[in-house]
Amino acid sequence: MSAQRVMVAMSGGVDSSVAAALLKTQGFDVCGVTCALFPGQNDTVPSAQAVARHLDIPLEVLDLSALFIHKVVTPFCRDYSAGRTPNPCVYCNRFIKFGALLDYVHTHGECSLATGHYARLGHAQGYQLLQAADKTKDQSYFLHTLNQRQLAATIFPLGEIAKTEVRGLADKFGLSGLIRQEESQDLCFVPDGDYASFVTSHQEAEAGEIVDPGGQVLGRHRGLAYYTVGQRKGLGITSPTPLYVMRLDAIHNQVVVGPHEALFQSQLTAREVTWISEVPPTDLSGITARVRYKSPEVAASIAFTSNTLEVKLLTPQWGIAPGQSIVFYRGEEVLGGGIIE
Repeated sequence: MSAQRVMVAMSGGVDSSVAAALLKTQGFDVCGVTCALFPGQNDTVPSAQAVARHLDIPLEVLDLSALFIHKVVTPFCRDYSAGRTPNPCVYCNRFIKFGALLDYVHTHGECSLATGHYARLGHAQGYQLLQAADKTKDQSYFLHTLNQRQLAATIFPLGEIAKTEVRGLADKFGLSGLIRQEESQDLCFVPDGDYASFVTSHQEAEAGEIVDPGGQVLGRHRGLAYYTVGQRKGLGITSPTPLYVMRLDAIHNQVVVGPHEALFQSQLTAREVTWISEVPPTDLSGITARVRYKSPEVAASIAFTSNTLEVKLLTPQWGIAPGQSIVFYRGEEVLGGGIIE
């Protein structure tokens, strides 16, 4: 009986490299695939090639840069310019890694896709997406848009392993001198972390007013892309008490600021909601929600409307930003999520 075939999405970093090594030692028929995503920033390819040679596995390079710009970069710039705080990693997973890349894997016949994500799979009336054993590195938040077809063809080799153990395995497999040593950035296409400069290099910024909740003008802003909900520094205004960005008003091109306590909210509306099971849950008890990747999970109640989801958070959260993802859980299971409107 031939070994199960699996293609590993390899970035040249420690997580995907160890995932490939583990699968090979477990007897899988392993092939690597690395995606060229952003023109001029494809330094992942040489590292992935070095790891593949060391593991003695074939490696394919798939150019998805045009799709990446269309599905990830362009919406990111558009949303930022419109006063939202987008989460491009969610779109990358949905349309690139578990979209176009998974479609490519399927052209190789009966073949699974493995990634270095810290998440786990479960089975109970279909496939379940579960949080990783290492909660400090859990990435299930970014995978909440996946569906049954995608999960059925996916393997997460690192789901049960702690990050510290993964680093030890890299040494054991002789990978430490080959992999990219720096941790991957949240946004691979903005390596210096200067989101505003990246956005304004693609779309012109329009200056406008900074106002308080009552509409009183307190100063001027450089363009909505330079500001995010919860921001305090760099506002260029004086006040006897600290002021924070409450919201970005794209219609009036205004940055609205207020005191710290004004940024607590307990209700929100979500759009583009998807469910792992592909149908909304009938049991609405015991649901928790996370409004940002690093935010705590809090108890939540949800109500369905025709096009959106109304969410009430039992513990008010600070600095909820339109454009970010809200993800729903029950225990360790990821139920689904949507975009905060």
